[in-house]
Amino acid sequence: MSASVAALLAAAVLTSPVTDARACSGLPHDFDGDGRADLAVAAPYEEVSGRTRAGAVTVLYGSGRTDKLTQDSPGVTGEAETGDSFGSALAVGDFDGDRADELAIGAPTHGRGGAVFLYGTRGAKKLTQDTRWIGQAGRITDQWGAALTGGDFDGDGRAELVVGAPADSVVLDGQGSVTVIDVRARRASLLTQDSPGLKGEAEKWDSFGAALTSGDFNADGRADLAVGSPGEGLTANQRALDYGDGMVHVLYGTRRGLSSRRAEAWSQNALDGKPRYFDRFGSSLVAADFNGDGDDELAVGVPGESAVQVLAGTRSGGLTRRGNLLIKGSGRDFGASLSALRAGSRHRALSAASPVYALVVAAPGRGVVTIVPGARRPGAFPGLRPGQARRLSSGAGLYGFAFS
Repeated sequence: MSASVAALLAAAVLTSPVTDARACSGLPHDFDGDGRADLAVAAPYEEVSGRTRAGAVTVLYGSGRTDKLTQDSPGVTGEAETGDSFGSALAVGDFDGDRADELAIGAPTHGRGGAVFLYGTRGAKKLTQDTRWIGQAGRITDQWGAALTGGDFDGDGRAELVVGAPADSVVLDGQGSVTVIDVRARRASLLTQDSPGLKGEAEKWDSFGAALTSGDFNADGRADLAVGSPGEGLTANQRALDYGDGMVHVLYGTRRGLSSRRAEAWSQNALDGKPRYFDRFGSSLVAADFNGDGDDELAVGVPGESAVQVLAGTRSGGLTRRGNLLIKGSGRDFGASLSALRAGSRHRALSAASPVYALVVAAPGRGVVTIVPGARRPGAFPGLRPGQARRLSSGAGLYGFAFS
């Protein structure tokens, strides 16, 4: 990640960026439990102890303190290695139930298949597919930890951690997988497109799990999960290594956790726009309440079309195709990464309720970040106002490649 990306992220702490279900409630991240907002900034290609692209994450605390985390940090198993890309993905949540946020950091090229490192008030720990209670067979190409999110899917007050491995060859090359982890209970479950209740089936190079986000799409107080599968082929005569039309799978939270009973599969076959083999619908995802009605909307990056598709959430059943919005941008990869910023004052208390969020869209190839404002409009409306979109910032070096 370039220094210019880090600068953008550091500025964003004032308006609380959305990256997981906890942030969707209007609460910024608080890693040390002092009631002040904190921010993590990733640099996955940073050199550490002479090892190139080992990666590092800097935590900027609301108190003014700064910590730099690497695999060489005290208490972490192992050490920084060349090419680990520590910091390729970040997620935040109270994963261990201590009422303070933990920071999950993905290192998808670490060791045999990737790793996730958890940092919190109780110290640090490392998770891999080979962790005894996770019990998966890690392969060096799996990219476990390339995508992360967190959400309280069962409503018990503790967040679960979700780990994407878009190149996991569970049965077929590059089909991808997602692991849902209850850190406190030391339980893990594996999801693929062949899991019961999920629509479609696993195919080579689908990249299921390449993007993840969680939000409360039906306002029932439990987080729901969206999983991007940008390599999904829908058009006829598509070759295995073509980019992919793309698809997004949604699972809803219940008292027993995520359920596939009402699982949905979204593609442009059912929405505005037309799927094409190079669209990569689902390459990026973010959930936020863009219309201020208490349920979250889902924004889906379609970088091959230079677009973002937005679906409204509803209290009557979750996401709906009614009123879905296709936002077109300029540049060949508009929509490659997404985030959301809370509208309003630049100085807002942690307890702020029912905010309206704006959508942040990057075109890293051009180095341009665009903000699309939201508007309070309850019901099945995306809430966003593309006609008022404006350039937020710009820079070089894949500026906007990732947000935290």
